[in-house]
Amino acid sequence: MACAGRFGRVQHEPNDSGLADLVHRLRRFADERDWQRFHTPKNLSMALAGEVGELLAELQWLTPEESVRVMTDPEHAARVRAEIGDVMIYLVRLSDVLGIDLVAAATEKLSDAARRYPVEQSYGSAAKALTADSG
Repeated sequence: MACAGRFGRVQHEPNDSGLADLVHRLRRFADERDWQRFHTPKNLSMALAGEVGELLAELQWLTPEESVRVMTDPEHAARVRAEIGDVMIYLVRLSDVLGIDLVAAATEKLSDAARRYPVEQSYGSAAKALTADSG
């Protein structure tokens, strides 16, 4: 299913079964190659940080306006999509190795953010909440 995105593009609606399938496929991929011994939390988090850096490099020198339109250029879009895929792979693998339900963790963070940033106080503002439990 798709919906209109903030910048007028169509966005994909993910589903949990796709994430569960990805977790199992990544686990099997590592097992088949005997890579699970290398997939420590330290190594996976370092690899994740590296991939986030590669994604950032694709957007680093763009203006805000250019960054919004990045997916309109097929070559640039392919590079951004590939880097986001790499980020997702390492994030999903890290959460699996640590035994973290990725959807539950994100849902908890979203609930915390909703509490810290009530609509009536934060609508249209990018200011960070100044509370002891910010993060």
